[in-house]
Amino acid sequence: MIASIHGRVRHKSRSAVVVDVGGIGLDVHVTDALAAGVQVGQPIDLHTRMSVRETDITLYGFATREERDFFDLLLGVSGVGPRTALSALSVISPDDLCAAIVREDLDVLTRIPGVGSKTAKRMMLDLRDHIDEMGDASGQIPSRSEDVDALNALTALGYSVAEAAEALGTVPADVGATDERILAALRYLGR
Repeated sequence: MIASIHGRVRHKSRSAVVVDVGGIGLDVHVTDALAAGVQVGQPIDLHTRMSVRETDITLYGFATREERDFFDLLLGVSGVGPRTALSALSVISPDDLCAAIVREDLDVLTRIPGVGSKTAKRMMLDLRDHIDEMGDASGQIPSRSEDVDALNALTALGYSVAEAAEALGTVPADVGATDERILAALRYLGR
């Protein structure tokens, strides 16, 4: 398994780059944003995941390990293959995907090409526990019901899940009402 690659961009398209690694050009499928952000000739470091099928070996590349890990989580959902998982990360950031799953926002998830309401519901069911576990480990997704509601409100105002979770982490535990927690988090974000 190829876990990461380092080389120079030899060629790029809308959703792939060819990375020259020691004289060998590796075709790596990447998110649209990553492909748009690199230039031919520049060095590149990618965290990768290889998909092996009967007739195809495909390499997928990501700017961060967190993106690659989220790609792996998406692959665990029945009906979501590598191309759909990559499309999801091209359309929506991992933070926004987490927030949509926590909020059970079908509209956001169905914006992903190839994801209908049935697959979006399956994503919410299959990933909710994984996102809660990731949040508990990284401090990103709160577990208190008041904080989940506050997180939803803050992300609806345009803050990322990470920003909202960090702000909620600064709110004293004795502040119990959801609206008070939101106000305290907004004060922290506004400083």
